[in-house]
Amino acid sequence: SLREAAVWRPDLIICAHVGIAPLGKLLRVLGIAPYWVMAYGIDVWAQLRARDHRGLVGADRVVTISEFTRTQVVRLQGVRPERTCLLPPCLDAEWMAEASSYSIIPRQQRRPTLLTVSRLSSAERYKGHDVVLQALVQVCREIPGALYVIVGDGDDRPRLETLSRQLGLTDAVRFEGAAPVETLKACYRDCDIFVMPARTVLDQSAPKGEGFGIVFLEAMAYGKPVIGPASGAPSEFIHHGEHGILVNPEDEQEVASALIELLASPQRACEMGAAARDWVQREYSYARFGERLRRLFEGASPKDLRKPQCAS
Repeated sequence: SLREAAVWRPDLIICAHVGIAPLGKLLRVLGIAPYWVMAYGIDVWAQLRARDHRGLVGADRVVTISEFTRTQVVRLQGVRPERTCLLPPCLDAEWMAEASSYSIIPRQQRRPTLLTVSRLSSAERYKGHDVVLQALVQVCREIPGALYVIVGDGDDRPRLETLSRQLGLTDAVRFEGAAPVETLKACYRDCDIFVMPARTVLDQSAPKGEGFGIVFLEAMAYGKPVIGPASGAPSEFIHHGEHGILVNPEDEQEVASALIELLASPQRACEMGAAARDWVQREYSYARFGERLRRLFEGASPKDLRKPQCAS
């Protein structure tokens, strides 16, 4: 009833974005409930509006999806370390189950295939498509018939298409566009390597980078080795030499060498992919997320919501 709604008091308010933090702070001042703030990536990597900053710093708990972002909210925003917690994302249970049913075997009668999945936005050139295209010139010399599939669309696509033509890669690059989910899954199944050398740029006015990088998990769930950046959030869960290869995202030669190394050794690539799948199943399943979430709230009664245990 309206009367019940008027007197209802939540045990905890969770602000799903820093922009809502000022409201959480106001409700706590009014004695409604303590509040937590979720932090992802570029949303908290730059100077915030004064009211958002006060809301973030005043939160009872700031929950981040990566250790990299947790470090930034402490170092850049001044949040007290003991008020921060880590809660990484997970893959959808249905996606995980379907991906896990795919057999990991070395390629046979098909082209050696690389894959990147992301928006093609001029505001997100940090994802590194241009670096991969430049590296692909050398890859094609060493691995004849190599194919680079790019899934995604956006206003930066014409520039990348022009670059691929200028580099003489017309027959080696396929722009898939904004693919429906079944096509996306097929692209993951059919590739040999997932590659996205995303740069992380900490700029007070316009930071750039992956707050986590869920596409890496999607590829790893399909048993694919991944090539990602040696710095930033993705390097936290991609183990170099075990799940793939971490590279300097601005060094096209290093990217080329990593691609050639894995394409020239299909069995090693499969072994890395299998290890990557095991890792994702163990640490980034929906069930594991539930365990972490329960640990986050463990012991948090209405009287003691200010002192939860942080998720590992």
